[in-house]
Amino acid sequence: MPELKGKVIAVTGAGSGIGRALALGLARRGATVALADKDAAGLAETARLLGNYPHSLKAFDVTDHTALKGWIDGAAAEFGGLDGIINNAGLSVVAPFADCPREDFDRVMAVNFDAVVEGCRQALPHVRARAAGGKPGWIVNISSVFGMMGYPTQSAYNASKFAVRGLTEALHLELAVTDPSINVIRVHPGGIKTNVARNAKVIATMPGTDSALDNGEEFEKAARTTPEQAAETIISGMERGQHRVLIGPDARFIDWMVRLFPVSYWKRIGAFLGGASRND
Repeated sequence: MPELKGKVIAVTGAGSGIGRALALGLARRGATVALADKDAAGLAETARLLGNYPHSLKAFDVTDHTALKGWIDGAAAEFGGLDGIINNAGLSVVAPFADCPREDFDRVMAVNFDAVVEGCRQALPHVRARAAGGKPGWIVNISSVFGMMGYPTQSAYNASKFAVRGLTEALHLELAVTDPSINVIRVHPGGIKTNVARNAKVIATMPGTDSALDNGEEFEKAARTTPEQAAETIISGMERGQHRVLIGPDARFIDWMVRLFPVSYWKRIGAFLGGASRND
């Protein structure tokens, strides 16, 4: 079982939620963490919670690929290498596809997918260098249960998270041949009590839906898993060498429904998830 003690792990979206919980959980296991987030104040709070645990901070937008590369290269230089990256930063917008402006759709793709691609691209040479000789390395990409199933008003988020899933599966198969000591993990969280839903930009809702409904508040009520529980599940997956990590009972339920009913799953779980049903 690979140990994280003494490893250097980079984490995006570390200013709150799962990213912050990952930083704390990894540090407590003896890892050095290089942390990034657009929210400088959130990063500072993460640093305060870390105390004397070894870490570095960099505030920037992950869609700035020059800054992303500089952060990864800088962390490797500062700590003598990089053993893994967790591409965690993400956002969402709420809108049926026909009502979602191109710039909002593209922004979700840029943060949730393009930045994951670039994070993998820039981190891989460093992780490969450290993993030479059979030492463990990690590339962890956060997808979602919405990377396993479609959901109305979430076409941009669905597209980005399905793309993350496909990228990660392909990378896993490739590195299993070329770099078998690097563990590539795709993570599918269910409802997590984070700011992603609360901070989502609500553009439009489905016909017949209460447009005054607080989307974030409703999600908070339905979310079944804390960021700390999610982080612990991810870190345990890293230690166990898992390729796929499901977080929460809702994620496991959706996984089985999609497997058992790949065409008609929405008729069975739409009401459970609070969405309108279809007859086809």
